[in-house]
Amino acid sequence: MKYLISCILLVLFLASCKSDSKKEIKTEVITFSKEGDLSIFKSNTDSIIARFDIEIAESDYETQTGLMYRESMEKNQGMLFIFQDVAMHSFYMKNTQIPLDIIYIDKNQKIASFQKNANPFDESGLSSQVPVKYVLEINAGISDNLGLQIGDSIVFKKN
Repeated sequence: MKYLISCILLVLFLASCKSDSKKEIKTEVITFSKEGDLSIFKSNTDSIIARFDIEIAESDYETQTGLMYRESMEKNQGMLFIFQDVAMHSFYMKNTQIPLDIIYIDKNQKIASFQKNANPFDESGLSSQVPVKYVLEINAGISDNLGLQIGDSIVFKKN
């Protein structure tokens, strides 16, 4: 009888432990934080094509996270990735909610290649095709609207 009562008490105890309601996990909205300015110049005229407010990704965490989990970005905003090495770099759009133009830039700060209109949430690798030192991500369609071409150059300044 003691065994039966002990078993019943144990079952009641375990059931009461599981009655805690599940807690909702809340995430905060990630907002743009201006860390610098970037200008793009036309290669054949050296005239300024565009200016962007930029966030800068330099650490491993910033580089791996990039623009993930962002709901939007203003037309004059972008993210500049600065790598320690000049190498082939590949990006993907996992957890990235907004379509992007990915602009690959060589060590001389000249546009070397593009991946235009990268689709949100697409986990396919988007390669630089050539060794690069920098990558600029902007809203999809802007590189075409500005007429950006391979050989155009950038200049940036950190705040």
